[in-house]
Amino acid sequence: MNKEQLHSYISDSTGNESNICQIYVIKDGETVYDDCWHGFKTEDAMNVNSVTKGVMALLAGIALDRGCINSVDQKVMDFFPDYTVKRGEKTIYDVTIKHLLTMTAPYKGKSEPWKKVCTSQDFTIAILDYLGGRRGITGEFRYATLGIQILAGIIERATGEKCIDFANRNLFEPLGLPKRIPHGNSSKEDQFDFFMNKNPRKYEWYSDPQGSVTAGWGLCMSAKDMAVIGALVSNYGQYDGTRIISEEYLSDMIAPHLKLGERFGYMNYGYLWYKPYYDKDVYAAIGDSGNIIYVNMEKKISVGITGTFKPRIFDRVDFIEEKVLPVIDG
Repeated sequence: MNKEQLHSYISDSTGNESNICQIYVIKDGETVYDDCWHGFKTEDAMNVNSVTKGVMALLAGIALDRGCINSVDQKVMDFFPDYTVKRGEKTIYDVTIKHLLTMTAPYKGKSEPWKKVCTSQDFTIAILDYLGGRRGITGEFRYATLGIQILAGIIERATGEKCIDFANRNLFEPLGLPKRIPHGNSSKEDQFDFFMNKNPRKYEWYSDPQGSVTAGWGLCMSAKDMAVIGALVSNYGQYDGTRIISEEYLSDMIAPHLKLGERFGYMNYGYLWYKPYYDKDVYAAIGDSGNIIYVNMEKKISVGITGTFKPRIFDRVDFIEEKVLPVIDG
């Protein structure tokens, strides 16, 4: 399959690939593939859902490198001395940043309190109310999109600036990417539109009424943005000769800290990044609807793919390996 055939394959798809809007590939620092569908252009952005988490992991590393955070083992409650802990809650005092990054933080209740958090005036404080619980810290993987919101609060408390400003100054701008702006609305209807609308969006990041960004979803990026971030990862924290994040942290971020179960394809998990294969140096930040940053360290290839809302599409790693890489290699 060549580039023209791949374009047609996606254009004609009625299955999992039918919602793809952009694919952008960087190899050895050079753009080797750039294509769009559904009226999107290369510079258009969209909500990349949980790929946002992968960016948050990088921001945590930058804050650590700058000494704003002491270590990933630092306690979450160190950053919220003014937070009133619920009566009888003890586990919350033992939760560390590493628990957040590896999705092993414990939460009360069986499901995530979306309505409670996303209709609150402060998303970070609202989800802190659910952190902890009687079972204590078990080390079990619990995928918690809302829980990562606490990481945004930590970065803001640690750095003394809004997370979006920290991201613009220390990640997006050094990579030559557009600055993000706060989305600025958090009504129920607006949140629904943000997930479901299939039109291009601004370079924005969803935010709560305090102007704090959503850390588990809501960052709007293009496939090019994601491929550039992937290139940063593939080069162990350097981009275009500039050190943006330490190699020490980045290596720890993508190292396999957990083995996941069947729901997540038995992949390994680092700090909000996946390692899909046991025997390949391939890593990914993965979001719903097939949004993905794919990084192949051995081949020095990074791939960004965006897709409009489509249920039950999670992992495009196999698609990239089977359809995209042969076009590049060919």
